[in-house]
Amino acid sequence: MTQTPTARTPAQEQAKAQITVPAQHPMVTVLGSGDSLLRVIEKAFPAADIHVRGNEISAVGDAAEVALIQRVFDEMMLVLRTGQPMTEDAVERSIAMLKASDAGTSDGQETPAQVLTQNILSSRGRTIRPKTLNQKRYVDAIDKHTIVFGIGPAGTGKTYLAMAKAVQALQSKQVNRIILTRPAVEAGERLGFLPGTLYEKIDPYLRPLYDALHDMLDPDSIPRLMAAGTIEVAPLAYMRGRTLNDAFIILDEAQNTSPEQMKMFLTRLGFDSKIVITGDVTQVDLPTGTKSGLRQVQEILEGLDDVHFSRLSSQDVVRHKLVGRIVDAYEKYDTKHGTENGTHKGVRGKAGHKGK
Repeated sequence: MTQTPTARTPAQEQAKAQITVPAQHPMVTVLGSGDSLLRVIEKAFPAADIHVRGNEISAVGDAAEVALIQRVFDEMMLVLRTGQPMTEDAVERSIAMLKASDAGTSDGQETPAQVLTQNILSSRGRTIRPKTLNQKRYVDAIDKHTIVFGIGPAGTGKTYLAMAKAVQALQSKQVNRIILTRPAVEAGERLGFLPGTLYEKIDPYLRPLYDALHDMLDPDSIPRLMAAGTIEVAPLAYMRGRTLNDAFIILDEAQNTSPEQMKMFLTRLGFDSKIVITGDVTQVDLPTGTKSGLRQVQEILEGLDDVHFSRLSSQDVVRHKLVGRIVDAYEKYDTKHGTENGTHKGVRGKAGHKGK
C-alpha cells in the first residue's frame, strides 16, 4: 500500500483522530485490496482528510465527522477480531448504521459489529449472517416469538434468513421438521396454461424455496429428508385441515393469500411450533377485488402477545445496489401518481386473469 504523507496541522475548529491498527491485523484487511475499503470511507466522508502511514491512520476534519470515522475503524477492528473479513458492502452498511445512530434515526443500541458478526448458520463453507440492523432484529424476533411476520420489498432477505433459522432449529433439534409453503397464485400467467401434471404446474412456484434449501443443506440429503417428511415443501392449499406440531413453518409470498387463507394458515399452529410469514405488500398478484390477507392481518394481530411484525425497507436490500434504488423509485412514483408498482390499482389483477 502506498503511504501518504502526514496531515498538516488542522485549523483550530477542526478535530484530529489517530487510529493505530494492532499488529495482528495486516493493513490490507483494514484498508482493503488496492485500498478499496479506505475509498469507501473517504467517499462517505468527503470533507475529511484521511491519511495512512504504516499502521497509523489519521483523520482531520469536522469534529462530528472525525468521531464517526474513528467509530467506523473501531467497529471494523471488532469484526476483524472475530476472523471475519470486511467487505466494501459491510463497510458501507457500518457507516450507514453509525450515521443513523448519530442522527437519532435509529432507535436501537446494536452496533455494526454486533450486527455483522451474528452467525445464524454455517453450511458448505459459508456462513449466513444478517447484514443490516433490521435484518438482525428480524432474526432476533424469530428467536423470541412464536409467530413472526417479515414484511418488506424484494431482496431484503426475508425468506432466506427465515430458511436459515429453520435449518438451524432442525439441526439443533428444537423442531422435528420444516414445512415450507407458498400460495400458488399466478403473476399474470394462469396455471392452467402450463404443461404437465398438477405437481409439475405447481413446482415452479415452490422452486425458490428449493433453491434456498440447496444453499443451506447438502443437496444429496434433501431428497432423503423430504422422503422422510422431515422437510415438506407444499402449496398453501395442502395445509388445510392439519395441525402442525413440533415444526418450523414458513409461509412465503404471503401477500398473495386471501384473508380466509391467512386465517386458515395461522390456525394450523400446533404445540412446540414456530411460524414465520414473509411477503411484500407492494407485489400482490391476487384478482381484482380480493384483499390481501397479509395487508389485513397487520390490522388484526398488531400488538398481540407473542406475535411480532418485522418491517424491512429498501435500505435492507442485500442484492445488487440498484435493486434498492429501483424499489425507492417505484415508491416515489406510486406516491406521486397514486399507483401500485407503476400501474393503476386493479389493472394488473384484471390483466392477469384473462382466459378461461
